[in-house]
Amino acid sequence: MKLKVFRFDRKEGRLRYDTFEIEPSAGMTVLSALFKIQEEFDDSLAFRYSCRGAVCGSCAMLINKIPSLACQTRIESLLKGERRVKLSPFPGMEENISWDPKNEVLVEPLPSLPKIKDLIVDMDKFFEFYRAIEPTFKPASKPPEREYLMQPDAVKELEKYTNCILCAACVSACPVSGREKDFLGPAALAKLYRFHIDPREANNELRLMLANSKSGWWGCEFHANCRAVCPKGVPPIEGIGKARRQIKKSGMEPEQKF
Repeated sequence: MKLKVFRFDRKEGRLRYDTFEIEPSAGMTVLSALFKIQEEFDDSLAFRYSCRGAVCGSCAMLINKIPSLACQTRIESLLKGERRVKLSPFPGMEENISWDPKNEVLVEPLPSLPKIKDLIVDMDKFFEFYRAIEPTFKPASKPPEREYLMQPDAVKELEKYTNCILCAACVSACPVSGREKDFLGPAALAKLYRFHIDPREANNELRLMLANSKSGWWGCEFHANCRAVCPKGVPPIEGIGKARRQIKKSGMEPEQKF
């Protein structure tokens, strides 16, 4: 089989696609294949990785036009056409690149983020938006002697959003993030909603107001790409929808929502 890999060097400003033919082993992932290319064919190939266990989010990239974790995506399932995700069009997905999905795997950097080298993108803006929602716990009371007690239902609802690993796959698949550069994006909004619903948190309503603008809750168009590509099943659009309903109920909607 072949891997068709995006190559780019920001210093030179030139981009191309290189094709590498390899013999996949049983259970080989895209990340394993990239290591094989780096070790046997071209040691200049650049990509990010860390845990290799779908925990750190470092190896997120565009694989066969779907934002995915390279360490979690198996070559065999791609060639068999088993990984099919219905997505609304987004920048990067629509670029017409010729490849044979039955015999090739197309590997590209995450779209909507500046390219640095090959499969590595600049995450500075992504984390700037993340910091903007003040992602630190602000307890409503002094810490208890042992632990905070929470109802099981509250824990279950929180876990939907605490599972986010900040891989940016959702942002890359979001048509709004690809078009509106000031939109906070699904990852930041999901984290904000997570703090808003935490029963241990102080000033929950003030949290909600941090994104009460077109660049926040009201910028979402509910394409649902974010939920479809999230490797951890986080549903940002659910939190965004609930946040908007709560703001409407309180009568605090911004004058210009759209």
